[in-house]
Amino acid sequence: MAENKIFAGPRVRRIRNSLALTQTAMAEAIGISPSYLNLIERNQRPLTVQLLLKLASVYKVDLDALQGEAGGGMAALKEVFSDPLLSGEVPGEQELLELSEAAPNAAGAVVKLYRAYREQAARLTDLSELLAREGHVTALSAARLPADEVRDLLERRPHYFGLIEEAAETFYAGLPAGEERGAALKTWLRSQHGIAVRSLPAHAMPTLRRRYDRHSMRLFLSERLSPADQLREIAAETCLLAFPEAINAELEALSPSTSETRRIARFALARYAAHALIMPYDAYLSAAQRLRYDVEALAARFQVSYEQAATRMTTLARPGAAGIPFFLMEIDTAGNRLRRAGAQGFPQARFGGQCPRLSVHAAFAQAGQVLAEAVELPDGAVFLTVSRTLEGPMAGFGERLRRTALLLGCDLSHRDEVVYGQVAPAGIRPVPVGSACRFCERQGCLSRAEPPVTRPLGLDEMVAGLSVFDFQ
Repeated sequence: MAENKIFAGPRVRRIRNSLALTQTAMAEAIGISPSYLNLIERNQRPLTVQLLLKLASVYKVDLDALQGEAGGGMAALKEVFSDPLLSGEVPGEQELLELSEAAPNAAGAVVKLYRAYREQAARLTDLSELLAREGHVTALSAARLPADEVRDLLERRPHYFGLIEEAAETFYAGLPAGEERGAALKTWLRSQHGIAVRSLPAHAMPTLRRRYDRHSMRLFLSERLSPADQLREIAAETCLLAFPEAINAELEALSPSTSETRRIARFALARYAAHALIMPYDAYLSAAQRLRYDVEALAARFQVSYEQAATRMTTLARPGAAGIPFFLMEIDTAGNRLRRAGAQGFPQARFGGQCPRLSVHAAFAQAGQVLAEAVELPDGAVFLTVSRTLEGPMAGFGERLRRTALLLGCDLSHRDEVVYGQVAPAGIRPVPVGSACRFCERQGCLSRAEPPVTRPLGLDEMVAGLSVFDFQ
């Protein structure tokens, strides 16, 4: 079996420089000529087994360090150059490899500098949020991915788009009365645009939810999707064709900065329009008030999913005909925030949503169950929260099911109007939570994951508190 050649010139040179040796001195010690050592250091000759053993014997060199996989710092460098700030400076794989191998110390310094930059950016974000809570407007900006920009655009404004609502109501009024919605939309797509809707098995669309084939004029939907999700995809396609002017007008009002941001925002607005079409505003608001905002009952009434019914509750913000101002947050099992929205914008300054004590995290241990509770922030603000897990598309054998958790919330003052308010009767103290560990100063919190940025750590060899991040 042929042996892999080991080209480790920069590493040999680094060892020689660390020992303050000349090429002549090292070459004499390991029994080769200075010119041959020069070729090795320039990666024009490989290291032989004999030379490896000689280096290990003479200089006590770790053989693993010399035989380590080339480009050991590649992963860290890829992380650095994947940052949007460096989107125009991304080198190729070969260039990163050369940097990692030829100048490992410089590559390591770049990685350290980048990580320090990220830490400082995180601290500036924390400071910005603290100042915002005190009423000080900040203008801190940083390079963002298009998806992050869209999230910011949607989260910081009311989750209500009046032009889309009006267009959806007008279109819905023109559909045949009494006909099942999915069938009515399929009929409209075929009669008005010649588009046929077909479901395909998972093996035919292994990575896609839907695909529109412009040549055959067919809209393909994955059988992995539930009937409710398939209906939403059909409705989204219908909205893009039926009233693009309303969607484009709302898109322009968002003022996306790039073409990619515009594309993602348009997709988000199409999904909003789909909800407006399959759950008409007036009918949904009326049903929500009669059912006391019971999400599961609303999902059954409109034949939609729990997630769709909950999302629609955050859009009831029409002037003169508004419902309870709900907000929502969706996370995955790792605690990553996937989306946030609210009838008045997501209350980031008041509620935060990053406390590990919130029931949305406990929901994963009780899949499918609705967990309702009242929570109280350190400043005295109180909220009613409702949490439940959501199941993603059907998973095949051997695949891991995608499961997320949704938190729906509103001010506790609405408890008497909501079916979930019975879990928080007057006089019973709500669960104490914080907006986020980095801003929370509750003492002795068993769930604390980070120290607060507003207080110095108070570690004491003689005394240990309940939290691993004791502070003064």
